[in-house]
Amino acid sequence: MSDLHTASLLEIRSRLAAGEVRAEDVARACLERIKATEPSLHALLAVREEALEEARALDKEGPRPEKPLWGVPVTIKDAITTAGTRTTAASKILEHFVPFYDAFAVKKLREAGAIILGKANMDEFAMGSSTENSAYGPTHNPRDLSTVPGGSSGGSAASVAAMQCYASLGSDTGGSIRQPAALCGCVGLKPTYGAVSRYGLLAYGSSLDQIGPLTRTVADAALVFSVIAGHDPRDNTSAPRPDPAKDLADIIQAQTDLKGFKIGVPAEFLHMEGMDPAVLSACERTLEMARGLGAELVEVSLPHSTRHAIAAYYIIAMAEASSNLARYDGVRYGHRSPKASTLEELYTLSRTEGVGPEVQRRILLGAYVLSAGYYDAYYRKAAEVRRLIRQDFHSALERCDIMLAPVSPVPAWKLGSIIDDPLKMYLMDIFTVSLNLAGLPGLSFPVGKAGNLPVGMQVIGREFDERTVFRAAHALEKQIGDLAFPCL
Repeated sequence: MSDLHTASLLEIRSRLAAGEVRAEDVARACLERIKATEPSLHALLAVREEALEEARALDKEGPRPEKPLWGVPVTIKDAITTAGTRTTAASKILEHFVPFYDAFAVKKLREAGAIILGKANMDEFAMGSSTENSAYGPTHNPRDLSTVPGGSSGGSAASVAAMQCYASLGSDTGGSIRQPAALCGCVGLKPTYGAVSRYGLLAYGSSLDQIGPLTRTVADAALVFSVIAGHDPRDNTSAPRPDPAKDLADIIQAQTDLKGFKIGVPAEFLHMEGMDPAVLSACERTLEMARGLGAELVEVSLPHSTRHAIAAYYIIAMAEASSNLARYDGVRYGHRSPKASTLEELYTLSRTEGVGPEVQRRILLGAYVLSAGYYDAYYRKAAEVRRLIRQDFHSALERCDIMLAPVSPVPAWKLGSIIDDPLKMYLMDIFTVSLNLAGLPGLSFPVGKAGNLPVGMQVIGREFDERTVFRAAHALEKQIGDLAFPCL
């Protein structure tokens, strides 16, 4: 049974369905792996010991073919609510918050038979690119403990890469699933905006946030996506579209080549100053591999993305954050300062004590760009640039089926090396934020190494065409093979 935690999600699902292993055995193997790795990794903020009881209950009823994740252990980013389990968004202001309801995506996982092992560490309120902004301490990259795992879903990516679980849910506001997936050497999907309900996600940027899966393989991600996607009437940003095919993982595994695919290559992304040579080399090899699998490569242009996406994104994201986080005021719920004697002190002290410097910075900047006299100068212009970025993507995708682009300009960097340089940290999202502004799907998967550190690329698709994204990524994943990254 010692090999249980090393299997892929599809492999362990097959063994569970065949009765070769019990759900309790699988959950126990993952909990033992968590116990062995957490002291050096710190990927999780809470571990649910009741997971073993839930696994035993599943074993009593026996495998259920209609439940595609029956007995499969998963973890959940701590910004996604889980009934009865503390959900803090890695912030002191929500240190004692225990939701009474599940997020829509969590509810779908439970209905599919998944076992929730714990809550994954993250940048506080999803604000960061390295999981160093957590109020409870940083997560380490399981490929090299001296480096960051990326962010803000760094705990989720590290949990999957360290084989603590078979899948994790993260959220992606400007690359927060794809970038940690690339830095940790796993697979991460940001679905089309509206494909997965945001109900139960503690909001950062409401027009940008999307919940998505992190897994070990592309087919595993397709399976989890098919479970969590679908219309939710409680979320007015949820698209009223048919649910994805439940056999999506089987469909994409039939894709062995890329014949008939036109793949767009954004010229600006590959020729950007500051790109690590090893990252560039891995990306160029992958493009040649796609050509060798029968794809036609087409150069496309995204002129507004590289020049203006970072500025537009951070103006819009901070403005929305300022509005969304106004609810954490010490009055209704969350941390309430015991030192306050007036209403003004209650607001000021509760938020000062409850949220960290990066969250404070973004709230202040967001309030500034929305203030009288600056709204037109900043926020309105950012919204106009967002429309141009969206038009760039739609024009490019008229010439191709998908696009293939880098995720991060550099591999995982050393912990603490740029945490005190916010502008440099923001630039780490240069290849990811534009996709959130456009609302399109993107899937990050490992394509090579920079030394022993993973390098990822993202497949970008048309709205609600995740199936094509999965098919292309799966064919490339099979051609690339096992990259054998180190793991603690």
